[in-house]
Order: sequence, then structure tokens, then C-alpha cells
Amino acid sequence: MAEPFIKRLCLIGVGLIGGSLARALREAGAVGEIVGCARHQESLDTALELGVIDRAESDPAEAVRGADMVVLAVPVGETVAVLDRIHDRLADDAILTDVGSTKGSVVEAAQRVFGGLPARFVPAHPIAGTEQSGVGASFAELFRGRRVILTPDENTDAAALATVRRMWEACGAQVVETSVAHHDAVLAATSHLPHMLAYVLVDSLARLDDREEVFEFAAGGFRDFTRIASSNPAMWHDICLANRGELLRITERFIDDLERLAQAIRKGDSTYLRETFERAKQARDQWCETHHNDAGACE
Repeated sequence: MAEPFIKRLCLIGVGLIGGSLARALREAGAVGEIVGCARHQESLDTALELGVIDRAESDPAEAVRGADMVVLAVPVGETVAVLDRIHDRLADDAILTDVGSTKGSVVEAAQRVFGGLPARFVPAHPIAGTEQSGVGASFAELFRGRRVILTPDENTDAAALATVRRMWEACGAQVVETSVAHHDAVLAATSHLPHMLAYVLVDSLARLDDREEVFEFAAGGFRDFTRIASSNPAMWHDICLANRGELLRITERFIDDLERLAQAIRKGDSTYLRETFERAKQARDQWCETHHNDAGACE
């Protein structure tokens, strides 16, 4: 087996994403020692028991010592606090990356703490996950066939960028690069808005007077549409606020479209309804056909 190209990996945040990354890299023989850091001792104990990490630290400043790869796998709202703890403890040659769903807020946090974006910081976002959370839900195959988006800038160290790319490719991911702004605009539409809609729909129905009967008769469509409302509320609270500009833009456009749909229903506009539904079906069918090789694209 080849020598691991990551000697010591430090995971700050040992949950679904961090735990799955650790499992995948260990399975690929790409990592030597894995150090885990989390706020809750229970998470660290579970990670140790499952063999996800080799050593546990509760203090981020101690956890990063001697690590050549440091991955922030915490809610984006905690980024500044974590970077404050570790910025002067990182090894000179350490690569710093993250898994946050918003990149603008993470980059701003790094610039604030470091006084500029470190050359060996590579912002990243794996487009993968489940509605489950915690290290107990982690599994090595989570990233296989999934996309991971890297958002380097012109000053990003080429060797650090190549190593982060190699890390994710070792997990079976398809790695692409884009700008921070483009990432946040696209993810607001394709990920952040759908989660907000699922949360609001479930909350709205749960506050009906006859909610028990409504949920009793809920069928597959409700289950499929609202599955992501079981995701971690704290994480999505942070994402909502961190990407509020782009999320508001796409939400306001959706509200306009929803109002037009309501008007069509109100007026009995059969043509508008049929054309809207046909366009949507064609668009989704085309997306499924184009991405049929992407893991879980149209399950």
C-alpha cells in the first residue's frame, strides 16, 4: 500500500461529514493519524469507539498541533470562533480547508482572523449529506460520485489546492472549482431554498388545528418533499443567515412564481397550470438524464 499523503489529519467537528471523510480516507489508505476535536465529549467518545478517529482533543488549539491537514467541519456560524483558537497554532506547512455550505461567510471569517486569506487555505464544500447527523451516522461511501466544490482565489497555494483535490478524489468525489460568489448563488437556489421550503411546509402544517389528521394521511409525496426537514436545525440556521443575500434573492423570485401559480388556480387558468407543470417535468427529467451517473441524483 502506498504511503499516506496526509500524515496527520485534524478534524474540528466530528459529525456526519467529518466522520465520513475520516472513514473514507482511512479506507483509501490516504491518511496516517486522525485527530478529532469536538465540543461534546460524547461525540468524541463515540468517534473513538467506532474507530473513526485515533485521538481526541477538546481544545482546537491542541488538536491542530503537528497536523499537516486541518479540516473545519463545524457549522459555518462557528468558523470565526474556531479560527480564533487555532490561527497561531497551525504548523507553517499545514493546509487548512473546510466543508461549509456557504463560502462567502467562511472566507470573510478567515480574512478577519488572519488579516487576509491564507495561501494554504482552500475553501471547499462537499455536496453530500443525509438528513441524519452525528458521527454515528457517518459512512465511508458518502462522497462517492458526489461533487465537491473548491473555491480558491488567485493567491491560493497551488500545492495546497492540489492536495485538497487529491484528498476528496481519494474519497471517490468529483472535484470542481468555481468562485465564491458563484458557489453561494447556485447553492442558495439548489440547496438552501429547498431546505427552507421543507422546514416551512412542515412547520405550517404542524400548526394547523387538524394537524394530527393531516399527518396521519400524509403520503409518499409529503415524505419525499419534506425528508430534508429532518436535517440539523442548528446547521441550517447558520446557513440561512450566512447566505442571506443570495437566499433572499432566490426566495423573493420563488414567492413571485408561487403567487402567479396561486392566481392561476384562483382564476382556473388551465393553460398556465399545464404549461408550468410540463416545463417543470421536462426540466427535471432532463436533469435526471444528464446526471444519471451522479450518486443518488434521482432516487
